[in-house]
Amino acid sequence: MKRYMNAAFLYALLAMAGGVFYREFTKLNGYTGQTALAVVHTHYFLLGMVFFVLLVLLEKSFAFTSAWTEKALIAYHTGLNLTSVMFVVRGVTQVLGTPLTPGMDAAISGVAGIGHMVLGVSLALVLWQLRRAVAAVRK
Repeated sequence: MKRYMNAAFLYALLAMAGGVFYREFTKLNGYTGQTALAVVHTHYFLLGMVFFVLLVLLEKSFAFTSAWTEKALIAYHTGLNLTSVMFVVRGVTQVLGTPLTPGMDAAISGVAGIGHMVLGVSLALVLWQLRRAVAAVRK
């Protein structure tokens, strides 16, 4: 449970840093349009901090963590951070007005998509493990 709480705390810090960076970077550059930087804050808060706080509560109730769960959570961290980094890359290029070749544009979208897929699959694996633990408690 301590690992989950530490992860929640780290993601809360990253969410706040992402929000401050978004606000200050766009203000510094006089940017008023839509940017991918806006979603870094919410992704880290909800998929990072809230997710791991919920895992603390669920672990206390169902003791579902195993070596298999730990592997799925490593993938979860990887997917969340890869997705967020690509949001920052996309957002910075938007704010700075950096011209991207079609290949670069597709690469940024592709890597962010891979991050989302890893995140989604690992979330499903964690939920599957939790489902098994809840079923074992009911027996």
